[in-house]
Amino acid sequence: MVSEESKTLKVKNICKTFETINGKIEALRDISFEIPEASCTVIGGENGSGKSLLTAIIAGLEQADSGKVISYAKPGLVFQEAETQILGETPREDIAFGPKNLKWEKERISKAVDTALKKTALTEKADFPARFLSGGEKRKLAAACMIAMDLPIIILDEPYANLDYGGVRQINALIKDLKKEGKTLIILTHEIEKCLGLADKFIVLFKGKKVFDDTPDKALKLNLEQWNIKNPLTSYTSIEDLVW
Repeated sequence: MVSEESKTLKVKNICKTFETINGKIEALRDISFEIPEASCTVIGGENGSGKSLLTAIIAGLEQADSGKVISYAKPGLVFQEAETQILGETPREDIAFGPKNLKWEKERISKAVDTALKKTALTEKADFPARFLSGGEKRKLAAACMIAMDLPIIILDEPYANLDYGGVRQINALIKDLKKEGKTLIILTHEIEKCLGLADKFIVLFKGKKVFDDTPDKALKLNLEQWNIKNPLTSYTSIEDLVW
């Protein structure tokens, strides 16, 4: 039986260095934090701050030089370029790919696929050519694949990149639904004004270091510009407004 204490994703002292022709670059420097089960955490920071690299390490796609990740479940990762994750000709085929590889029974696969399509509002596009989906729909499809396999931890890397207002709304509607279901969500973005109102916890990375780890309301009282993050309250009036 898993204890309540162990149902926390723990990142401990993660370090990652790269060798370049100009010497070593410390991409991640002693990063530590904890993310409770069934919470939504936004990890913010400018491009190049180490967000995507850290995500890859958490998801097990990249090795840290030192430190460790302790998780109660395997995280699922939705890449910024979601089309690179699409393996099926249609959303239905794509969502079924993972369960089929796990050798699930046909009836179980069909039920999981239908449930994932419904939760991501893709039922009407189930047999539509996946390559013709919009950017927001492709990201929802990538998330649907995680939902079908009932992954309890879902990471979204820059989910709002290159999306119009409607696409952002689609992604946030999905995030809200997944929160209600008790999924643990990690959102990496430099566009915090689009989602900070959904977060229980806010972490900021700057030049490979963790510089903030607390609640969003406390962050908005600080000078976020020191980390090259525009304070969204210059355009919005309260934390509750920070959801598109």
